[in-house]
Amino acid sequence: MDDAFRALAREAGIAVDWIDAADRPQRVAVGSLRRILDALGHPNATKGDIAESRKRLRALKDGARDFYTATVGEPIAIGAMRLRPIEAPGYHRLEVGGRQITVAVAPRRCVTLDELAGGKRLYGLAVQLYSLRRAGDAGFGDTGALRELVVSAAREGADAIALSPTHSLFAADPSHYAPYSPSSRLFLNPLYADAEAVFGTERVAAATDDVAPAHDLIDWPNAAAAKYALLRRLYESFTTDELAQGRAALASDLASFEREGGARLREHALFEALHRHWYAGKQQWNWHEWPAAWHDRDDPAVRRFAEEQAGEIRFNIFLQWLAGRAFRKVQQTARDAGMRIGLISDLAVGMSPGGSHAWSRHKDLLLDLSIGAPPDLFNPRGQDWGLTAFSPQALIASGFEPFITTLRAAMRNAGGVRIDHAMGLSRLWLVPRGASPGEGAYLSYPLDDMMRLIALESHLNHAIVIGEDLGTVQPEFRKRVADVGIAGMDVLWFQRERETFLPPAQWRPDAVAVTSTHDLPTVAGWWSGADIETRAALGLADEKVETKARAKDRVELWRAFDAAGVGKTQAPAAADTAPAVDATLAFTAQSPATMALIPLEDVLGLTEQPNLPGTIDQHPNWRRRLERPAAQVLDTPAIRARLKTLRER
Repeated sequence: MDDAFRALAREAGIAVDWIDAADRPQRVAVGSLRRILDALGHPNATKGDIAESRKRLRALKDGARDFYTATVGEPIAIGAMRLRPIEAPGYHRLEVGGRQITVAVAPRRCVTLDELAGGKRLYGLAVQLYSLRRAGDAGFGDTGALRELVVSAAREGADAIALSPTHSLFAADPSHYAPYSPSSRLFLNPLYADAEAVFGTERVAAATDDVAPAHDLIDWPNAAAAKYALLRRLYESFTTDELAQGRAALASDLASFEREGGARLREHALFEALHRHWYAGKQQWNWHEWPAAWHDRDDPAVRRFAEEQAGEIRFNIFLQWLAGRAFRKVQQTARDAGMRIGLISDLAVGMSPGGSHAWSRHKDLLLDLSIGAPPDLFNPRGQDWGLTAFSPQALIASGFEPFITTLRAAMRNAGGVRIDHAMGLSRLWLVPRGASPGEGAYLSYPLDDMMRLIALESHLNHAIVIGEDLGTVQPEFRKRVADVGIAGMDVLWFQRERETFLPPAQWRPDAVAVTSTHDLPTVAGWWSGADIETRAALGLADEKVETKARAKDRVELWRAFDAAGVGKTQAPAAADTAPAVDATLAFTAQSPATMALIPLEDVLGLTEQPNLPGTIDQHPNWRRRLERPAAQVLDTPAIRARLKTLRER
């Protein structure tokens, strides 16, 4: 039976045998395989179950589907049939033997940075949106502050602003503010909407009670409560006097938005109302804890609730409309200011199993499995990220509708998208509910189909695509990504061969050059060793050992700077971070990449990183604010000099 389980697992796309981070072969235990097979919906209790499951898998593979992908100019394989190539990219409907089949025909490559750059080399800033400031904000950054930064950055020659995720979280519980654990990736976080973009300064001022105090750390629960109260007052005023005061255009626009959003928008708005009802009233946060009838969007109890709470549901639709229009205005501002790309959105790798998408579309997802990572040198027990993922089988059966919809949401109101943990397009480490991370396994995804759909949607939305390919990456995956025109990410800290930092000329031309990321030390934090002190204080590092190693690393990094001609002085002391930041930006700018994407924290020379992995409440993750207003944050001689280095390169 063990061999039968393994055969079924392989047919289902589970990697029974795999190679760990230390290049050692590993085999998944049969018990883990059976739990994962159960979660995938493949019965395996008996030999008959196994045979039937394998039969269904083969039928799906051999042509029992009505959606296929293809590449422009290449023959189209539909089961045993081969059709002549289609030359026009797009979604084509074919009639084959009495069946209606959709074929998504993709261009060979995404819209690339090289196409948009026109032979030039670009730079952009990576920004934590919540960290920005502007006069009259709600205690955290919003699209109004972002618009001010866009204008300032464009003036300094930047062509892109890459954002932290702006996905919808949980309006009823603002204490869940981690941007990579969204309720839904299809909708936006309304807190980021600057209502002035739609209603104007005067009307918003009239609805505002108090100006939020200017703290250095965001108090998400209180700040969010105040912002939602403002948005609710605006909604009430909008519904009562929009037509009487000549605002029929806005009402018509909202109606169009609701029609275009369709069932998914209404389902999300309904979930937000339900979540507020159960969490605020009964402290039942997770919909799995609700009575079984309330798990089904079509249950009579849920329908009655929707009728009774029609106003609340429409308010939630209003919030999505407001957020969408606010982000659209920022992107338009970016393009009007001369940016070739403008906003780059961030697509999180998964979503909360307690969120809107999981509640409304159970079958899209693998709710009994959690995304994570296998044990390695840094995490001997492995990782469980508490996120759920798409079901590969459901993607194929649904004609990839959830994936296509997610791509479109990420590319809407943006000139590009960064795909978090892009290796998930090929395989994900999935952990059965209640199991340890080491009891998981890799599950493969229909990579060719997904790559073609990314290329097609990139073409249709005129958006570049960046794939975060950090960590353990299969070599063939990087080649496949490059072939389809998805830019990888070369991060300074990882551009090494043992102790030696690679010269910029050896970085990839088809990757984005990056100094650091939100999960890694800033340049100033790394150079000073502040990141080690922080982790040591939390019991996450051996300060003595790491400080000694860092001293050697500083010597090696400055040696690389000297070789590249950017170490204009002797290596500064650890506490003297400004020369190190200057040299790092000049070094990174020498990469052959078409675009450098620099975290705003590094342009400003800040010490603290936005997020410290391995912590939740022990550290102020996703809460830090910049000192200066967004409109002025780049307006100092030292910062303008750094941007000049990037611009001239």
